[in-house]
Amino acid sequence: MTHSVWLEVALNGPWSRRRQPNIPVTADEIVADAMACAEAGAAIVHFHAYDPATGRQREDYDIYAPIIARIRAAADVVCYPTIPYAGSVEAPAFLTPTARFAAVEKLLQAGLIEWAGVDPGSTNLAHRAAIGTGAAGVVYANPESHIRHALELARRHGATPSYAIYEPGFLRLGAALHRAVAGTPIPVYRFMFSRDMLFGFPPTDWALEAYLHLLADEAPGAPWMVAGLGVDIEPLIDMTVARGGHVRVGLEDAPLGNAATNRALVEAARRRIEAAGGTLAGAAHVRAALKAA
Repeated sequence: MTHSVWLEVALNGPWSRRRQPNIPVTADEIVADAMACAEAGAAIVHFHAYDPATGRQREDYDIYAPIIARIRAAADVVCYPTIPYAGSVEAPAFLTPTARFAAVEKLLQAGLIEWAGVDPGSTNLAHRAAIGTGAAGVVYANPESHIRHALELARRHGATPSYAIYEPGFLRLGAALHRAVAGTPIPVYRFMFSRDMLFGFPPTDWALEAYLHLLADEAPGAPWMVAGLGVDIEPLIDMTVARGGHVRVGLEDAPLGNAATNRALVEAARRRIEAAGGTLAGAAHVRAALKAA
């Protein structure tokens, strides 16, 4: 039986054009990239919003809402935003769960999004190239209170939690908290691999196998996909298709300084998926599969 693969594209991330020159930043650029990637086969679009006045990343409903509305009016895709750091250069005072997820909550209330990003754990994010220079990475903090708050929002609005699994413990905690917040739609477990950044596993078959064993123990039957940061995920696509998983690509996840466009990354993933015997699913299929899970 042919496996229907969900293909997600992560358009930009927090990198700025200084570190990832081809990312879309303005609203028009984000919409155009989303349309191009949907045409190429992406059923799911994830992006970070940038403040048009400062050119810096900013998680704000008033920036996200018109972009998402334009994308949804032009293409049937699942579209969802990021969440801000709990504490960072952008948010030096540690955010409360309510403040951190304020834009997501308003987007859910407006019916503009159907997935919500939830990262069920905390880890250090350090770039391999920066280690020798003494430049510090960041602690990506996701306190349990924040995770529970996000899951409660997902439960109330019937939204799918998109779990970013940076470390194996994220999977275990995320599965336990999902069981604890009864009635929350089943999460999508997105296994995050990397070569350029020093978290979790490298993109190898044995690492994917380890995640699949853990998923079978903690959340059997849950949908999953491969993704990452600072990584070319394409070598894992064959195994992913064979094992019934899904795929995320895009300039948020690709090694910094990548010369490709988002559309080119989607097209390359599509070719690899189809060569491995998979077919691309549309957004309607994604929704139906999650409803049936």
